[in-house]
Amino acid sequence: MQEAEKIWMNGSLVDWADAKVHVLSHALHYGSSVFEGIRAYATDQGPAVFRLGDHLKRLERSASTYYMPIPFDRDALRTAVHQVIAANGLTEGCYIRPLVWRGYGVMGLFPLDAPVDVAIAAWEWGAYLGEEGLEHGIRAKTSTWRRIGSTTIPATAKAGGQYLNSILAKIETHKAGYQEAILLNEAGYVADGSGENIFVVRDGRLITPPVNASILEGITRDCILQLAREEGIEIVEREIARAELYLADEVFVTGTAAEVCPIREVDDHLVGEPGPITKRLQARFFAATLGRDPRSADWLDHVDVSASAEQPT
Repeated sequence: MQEAEKIWMNGSLVDWADAKVHVLSHALHYGSSVFEGIRAYATDQGPAVFRLGDHLKRLERSASTYYMPIPFDRDALRTAVHQVIAANGLTEGCYIRPLVWRGYGVMGLFPLDAPVDVAIAAWEWGAYLGEEGLEHGIRAKTSTWRRIGSTTIPATAKAGGQYLNSILAKIETHKAGYQEAILLNEAGYVADGSGENIFVVRDGRLITPPVNASILEGITRDCILQLAREEGIEIVEREIARAELYLADEVFVTGTAAEVCPIREVDDHLVGEPGPITKRLQARFFAATLGRDPRSADWLDHVDVSASAEQPT
């Protein structure tokens, strides 16, 4: 990880090395935290955060699902994000991690008396699955671990403890020599990657699992659906059988960290180099993030680096 200088914690900027929590914090023992992954990109008008309002809204929903009232409103969190970017001089883009967690104060499974703490960090982070992966695609393997079902835990919440499921899948497939995991849901249909949504292209149609298939309602996923509609590409949201990945014309995954990354091979079945629809949507996505497509201008929240560092929270 590329360390930055400052992290915002509970209303104040603190030095990176001083952003600490107590060892008996509830979240450390029970996974009681929610978070977001957000990116800012370098545009011709300076750094701009991509779909910041939507990310903060999802953070609030995740916290509400777990009965964690955030002690800062959305405007304060937006200002804090701008502050962190400015304070760290991240003008060339960055990854942003807002985190809400149950802190130090109680132990045990009833958490409502624990304080709710908030932090926002930002740092330089390149392509999550590698620049080579973005250009030529990655190798993926179906994990033996199934995606946690939505009747077991709320799949639409982005909660820390839930990601143990993804971590197991990621380690398993990495040890087998692959770059990413694909998880099936409890019914045996394709759910998603360890940290991404998944899309299949077949006969010119864009196919993706529905939101009731134990998937996170991804913000990058939503971008791709909107861009595909603008491009006149037919969209089908339905269950996908594992074998359909082997027969696909194209496969790609989406996520804030992964962005839009092609998959060239699944379970040693060759899909091939990124195809025309993947390339088209990938190009539209990056044009939007970099402020080069006026049709997506409202997805960008521009940061005034000179002003934001001075703003109080």
